[in-house]
Amino acid sequence: MIQHRRTVHEGRKNFACDKCERKCGSKIDLSRHQKSVHEGCKDYGCDRCEKKFVFQSALILHQKTIHEGRKDYECDECEQKFGQKMQLLRHQMIVHEGRKDYACDKCKKKFGQKSHLLVHQKTVHNNRKDYACDKCEKKFGQKSHLLVHQKTVHNNRKDYACDKCEKKFGQKSGFCLLHIKAVHERRENHACGDRPGDKRNGTKHLKQTREGCKVYSCDRCEKKFGRKADLVRHRNTIHEHRKDYACHKCDKKFGHKSTVLTHQRSVHEGRKDYTCDKCKKKFTRQSSLLIHQRTVHEGCKDYPCNKCTRKFCQKKFGHKSTVLTHQRTVHEGRKDYACDKCEKKFGQKAGLLFHLRTVHEGRKDYACEKCEQKFGQKVQLFKHQSTVHEGRKDFVCDICQKKFGDPSNLKRHQREVHNCRNDFPCANCEKKFGKKQELLSHKKIVHDGRKDSVCDDFANK
Repeated sequence: MIQHRRTVHEGRKNFACDKCERKCGSKIDLSRHQKSVHEGCKDYGCDRCEKKFVFQSALILHQKTIHEGRKDYECDECEQKFGQKMQLLRHQMIVHEGRKDYACDKCKKKFGQKSHLLVHQKTVHNNRKDYACDKCEKKFGQKSHLLVHQKTVHNNRKDYACDKCEKKFGQKSGFCLLHIKAVHERRENHACGDRPGDKRNGTKHLKQTREGCKVYSCDRCEKKFGRKADLVRHRNTIHEHRKDYACHKCDKKFGHKSTVLTHQRSVHEGRKDYTCDKCKKKFTRQSSLLIHQRTVHEGCKDYPCNKCTRKFCQKKFGHKSTVLTHQRTVHEGRKDYACDKCEKKFGQKAGLLFHLRTVHEGRKDYACEKCEQKFGQKVQLFKHQSTVHEGRKDFVCDICQKKFGDPSNLKRHQREVHNCRNDFPCANCEKKFGKKQELLSHKKIVHDGRKDSVCDDFANK
């Protein structure tokens, strides 16, 4: 009783380890620490798995909770059960009381457990990744993340099946439980957040079926979120323009930890680990590969533009960000990126960078290995190789079955031939054209009187 008061309520730790700076509240705790940490003694092995323990009590608890699946401690405020009383008390303190007693002294982020704070400081601020996968070059800040990666990515295991449908997942704590709560139970307080770039399984399925599960609204804009953490992140990065994660290899800063990791992997390490099996295009993130396959090869376009009102002009897009860019540049006419070397303006930064690289710098960095032709974009090289050298025509008109090597040519064909559209009128006369190039040629020859192309036979006379 006296020891309980002294160690728990008074917080006294009178027993210091002579090998490190750690202090313990009792002599037994000190002995346990020295035996497990400094001597590395684990004398009690589990006969069902290879795990070993320092104390017999820990082995018994492991067998009871892991192998027998017993959870004897139930929270009286919710239905969640736990294998240890300490886990129940921690759950009640963090979840129901909302306590986060451990604050990071570098970014002010708070945590409910000291161990989570230490992991945060080690992985985020110290940028440590001590656990490397022996099958690929990927590194992780926590051993548990490495084990999940090896199990789900390299072993392709999906051990957690939904008991209400046939869907399977690689992690129980991740999308399997979220899937059950959001899809089958329709519990809004456990809604899944928008994570289009998340590698975990079931993102698309949850995204399609969890309508009405976004209960956290931003008070500065109309955007809604399924999780409070996503709302806070949105406010910090979008409205407050915070960039708390700096790349230690360059001066660039980012608003998300995942973004700085992707930046380091793609820019500094030059890694593109995810390859499309249909066109050999490589991607830095698995989510980008999945979007590419769904939109390019499967032709999925789930996001229509609500501002395209004409019957044959309602464009559809494969990604939400693309339809927003379309609305901003086409319908609002915004061109926010101006070239400082000429007067040309662009609706997207990528267009400006491509213009600078190819027009003003004259760069064509992608050469065809089968002929001498060079291109300014890698995608142009791939298109050239597939259509010219391989003779592929993968895009078929669903009306007349004519085939094309480029999707833009298919769209132009459908617009001009089947829809009979002439979207390019001449400002000097009443004539209309189906192609912009035809309009420019008409203006140059008819109205400007230019004849830049001279016949060789005529010139020799």
